[in-house]
Amino acid sequence: QVQLVESGGGLVQPGGSLRLSCAASGSISNIYAMGWYGQAPGKQRELVATFTGGDSTNYADSVKGRFTISRESGKNTVYLQMNSLKPEDTAVYYCNLETWDLARYWGQGIQVTVSS
Repeated sequence: QVQLVESGGGLVQPGGSLRLSCAASGSISNIYAMGWYGQAPGKQRELVATFTGGDSTNYADSVKGRFTISRESGKNTVYLQMNSLKPEDTAVYYCNLETWDLARYWGQGIQVTVSS
């Protein structure tokens, strides 16, 4: 069983920064992708940033230049550094892990609120 544990969310003012962390544990093999999705109130869950197929990264257009995904080699941990936060970044952020045999796992979600 794979478990994803997120941390680092909270309330921040516009222009501020937050760093999210996601640690994966359990029986993990053949990771294809690991990263972050966000779900704003009343909207669908959407990709924010992710590693895929190794070292390739994908970012939503709305966060390019502001958010950076990184990972800790060998520890199945990914981070999302969020800078220049905007109110529209407010969402529940979910850690996601996918394997090459099409298994998909989600974290419990962590709230990020950008407000003055």
